[in-house]
Amino acid sequence: MFESYEDILTIQDVADILKVGTTQVYKIVRSGELKAFKEGKDWKIAKPALVEYVAQRSRLQ
Repeated sequence: MFESYEDILTIQDVADILKVGTTQVYKIVRSGELKAFKEGKDWKIAKPALVEYVAQRSRLQ
């Protein structure tokens, strides 16, 4: 899943993948639903964390 993307994603990458705005991704990250870490001032998301988030959301619906 998401093979064409790097192993570490940016907020913009996640927004593109989920087809939502960056503001929505920031909300998801800040809520703790999507595991992320800060590198300097930028948020970074490991690809497995995004895969887990998508799988978890799919199970809820």
